Amino acid sequence: MNKLVSLSHMTQEQVRGLIELAQRMKAGEISPSLKDKNLILLFFNPSLRTRTSFELAMQQLDGNVVTLNTGGDTWTLEVDENVVMDGSAVEHIKDAARVLGRYGDAIGVRAFAKGEDWERDRQDPIIGSFVTYSGVPIINMESSLYHPNQALADIMTIMENCGTDVRGLPVTLTWANHPNPLPMAVPNSFLLTTALFGMDVRFVRPEGYDLDPMVMERAEKLCSDAGGRLTVTDNVEEGYGGSRIVYAKSWGSLDYYGNRNEEKKHRKKLTHWIVDDEKMAFTDGALFLHCLPVRRNVVVADSVIDSPKSFVYDEAENRLHAQKAVLYSILGE
Repeated sequence: MNKLVSLSHMTQEQVRGLIELAQRMKAGEISPSLKDKNLILLFFNPSLRTRTSFELAMQQLDGNVVTLNTGGDTWTLEVDENVVMDGSAVEHIKDAARVLGRYGDAIGVRAFAKGEDWERDRQDPIIGSFVTYSGVPIINMESSLYHPNQALADIMTIMENCGTDVRGLPVTLTWANHPNPLPMAVPNSFLLTTALFGMDVRFVRPEGYDLDPMVMERAEKLCSDAGGRLTVTDNVEEGYGGSRIVYAKSWGSLDYYGNRNEEKKHRKKLTHWIVDDEKMAFTDGALFLHCLPVRRNVVVADSVIDSPKSFVYDEAENRLHAQKAVLYSILGE
């Protein structure tokens, strides 16, 4: 591997190889080393699990890690090309990327969509700039489009509980209510990765909450190529019926993109889109997954997330092991 931007641009065999490596590390079967390797983590957005798990992953592999938060630890960065920098930005992103690439053997970057202009955000300009200018492998720690490390931990958790042969496994990805429009990277990556593995994917959302057409079309093709199926519905019983996995996540509507206040008003009509016992009863004893953080009793009822069928903490722990596999695959000898 020379970078990790999205799992959907890898083969099923490559992703499965990362999961198998992560499982061996988790079991203590192997203890590889990245001694004298340097990882730089650059955060444009807040983090709890991603920062902690990446720092510990690199430290447990005997490597060095430096964490920076833009605007606090670093200068404010300009992203656009060919601009007159007479505003608030002090340094251009191409200069920062080139310098950090001289210091580190790899750079992890976390940069959410700004939520103002989807045509701009969907180009992932920050991740793209680091890939273009840094000269070292880039690890996407969540961008406008993708969150590959989260998806890797998600699939690892599913395989631990449902077996490694997941083709045809009925899986529900459901939209859930939230006071605010949220980024689409997590649902994009979960949808595409479950499609890559040929699962029976049920994409459940209210009208107006489809993901980017490019993502939906790619998911359909990946499902078809892998022998799976993609069902898109707003019918809860159809979407949950017989599922073995329920993955809940909220995301913003492309219909309201850039109009946050109007979407917040619209969301007040969707408070019934909560994962509760009534909906879970349609499933085949499904496991509940969520990337965290989660708004309890808005996105999911306490009775669901605190039940024995909830594997959100296993999922969060697997971020550490999955990312150790990613780091070693990129930086190992």
